[in-house]
Parts: sequence; structure tokens; C-alpha cells
Amino acid sequence: MILVLVETDAHGATETSQETLTFARELADRRGGLTLHALLVGPLADGITQAALTQLGEQGVSTVRHAQHEQLSSYAAGSWATAVATATESVSADIVMAAGTARGSEIMAHVATRLDATMAANVVAVDDVDPLTVSRQVMGGAVLEVMRVASVPAVLTVAGHAVDPRAAALPTQPHVEVFEPPLTESDVVGRVVRVEATEVDDTAALTGARVVVGAGRGAGSAHGFDDLLELSELLDGTLGVSRVVTSLGWRPHHEQVGQTGSRIAPDVYIACGISGAIQHWAGCQSAKTIIAINTDADAPMVTKAHYAVIGDLHEIVPAINEELRRRGS
Repeated sequence: MILVLVETDAHGATETSQETLTFARELADRRGGLTLHALLVGPLADGITQAALTQLGEQGVSTVRHAQHEQLSSYAAGSWATAVATATESVSADIVMAAGTARGSEIMAHVATRLDATMAANVVAVDDVDPLTVSRQVMGGAVLEVMRVASVPAVLTVAGHAVDPRAAALPTQPHVEVFEPPLTESDVVGRVVRVEATEVDDTAALTGARVVVGAGRGAGSAHGFDDLLELSELLDGTLGVSRVVTSLGWRPHHEQVGQTGSRIAPDVYIACGISGAIQHWAGCQSAKTIIAINTDADAPMVTKAHYAVIGDLHEIVPAINEELRRRGS
């Protein structure tokens, strides 16, 4: 049996959790038809719970375990790990996994320690099922490491966008089982005690975009983005930038693509004036098609791109915009 920790947002199960469920279901099929269980943790609004259950049914989940406890009203890695470990042991799960988010990675590290299990983080593919052998991203995604996970249970986190979320061939109506994990004071020593609003930092537009126009040092200055913003608007996309652009203060951090920014998987990524350092490549390599515009024919981004245009972005991008406007008129 495979158990998946599911994170939620206002729309039910998060996109990365749905990706993880698809990954888990395909692994379950390869392991001879293992059943797929999901775990929800803490109190949820009725609307979120119902939306999540519908989505879990579409993913082929047979049973949903819901951990309830007064100490789960706020997030604490220790208490969530206890919930996951308790559920894992109670159903004798062969594999337990979560999305490779900041929260998922933190919780599963605790779980692996508590269960004395081997953990593989940022998994992108299963190479063999007996013994379980996976490929995972290391060094910011620049390198794939092949790792054998011999423990039972095996503990995995799945890298974002390793797979596209896909509905099961046969949807289910999951059975819900509520349980109370045996939390202790040590589980909640480090916990969220207050959440404060901050300035808008909307990365959702970037991570969910089908087209991303990337901009690097080649933009030239904080005033060099007008044509790039117009291109992203004409393509119904959004703007993403390299780390140097945010470091120079030209654009806000939430637009950054890369190891220390957002990891994206659009249909098209147009990298304009971006050299393509390893840290940036880690954030954009999952794009289905990459187009590079750069004056340097030997830039890493140019050599890795599917298509490249050699030239000054300030000459090429306005010409593209003009043609798009002409075709759209």
C-alpha cells in the first residue's frame, strides 16, 4: 500500500499534491496494483474537505485517513510527522510520500527518522520497482542521482512538476477514516504561532503560467522590461527573471525563476538575455519548449534551448511584438 500526505489550499488538494498522487498511482500499478491511500492533517473547512475528497477520488484513492487533534490547528513539523508516522504504521504502508514542497520535505525528514527508514528527496522517476530504485534531483536539479531505497517503508518526496496530474481511469469514492495521533509536548515545541500579512508575493501566476517570458541581465536596466512585459501580455503569459535581476533591484523577488526562486514547467519558456547558470536552469528545465534569445551563441541557455535566436533582445523582442500585433489585428 502507498500512503500520500496531501497538502491543501482554498481549492482543495494543492497542485503539487495532485502531481504526487498521480506519481504514486503509477508506481502502485507497477508494484502489482498496490492500493492508494491519502492522508489529510488538521481541521479543514467543509468546502475544502469536500473539494479535496472529490479530487482524491479522481486520482483513484481508496481510503482517506484524516488526522484530527486540537494541537493540529496550527502547523508544527513534529505533530504532522507523528500523524504521518502513525498512519503509516497503522496501515503497514510499503511506501509513504509527499510533494517536495518546503513543508513536505520537512515533515518527511522527520518521518524517515522516526521510522528508521531511508528517504529519497526530490524524486522525478522510478527506474525499478524491485528493489525500489529512483532518480532524484540533486545540486539544484543540475544532476540526477540514481538511488536504491531498500527500507520498508520507503519515504519519498516528489519533485514539483515531475509528472502532470492525471485522473485515474476508474475514479473512486474514498472511504474516510478519522483518527487522533498520539501527540506529545515535544511535537509542538516548534510550531506556527502567528501568521502576519506581508507585501503581495504572488508566485502562483508564475508557477501556473503556460507561457513564461524570462529576462536576465541583458534587459540592461530597471527600465528595460517594457518590451518583455508586452510580449508576455501578447502571449497571455507572465514575466520571470533571473537572480541577478532581482539582486540588482530591477524586478521583485517573486518573479525570480531558479533554485532560490520558483520552479516552473510552462509549455513555452522564452529566455531573453539570460546566460543560463546552473541555479537558473534548475528552475526552468521542466519547460516543454525553451527558446533562447541572446547575443552570445555559446551561452549555456542557448546551447540547452530547443531553439535559439542570436541577437540583441531589444531588437528581436520588439520585432516579435510587432508581428504578434499584426497577426492579432
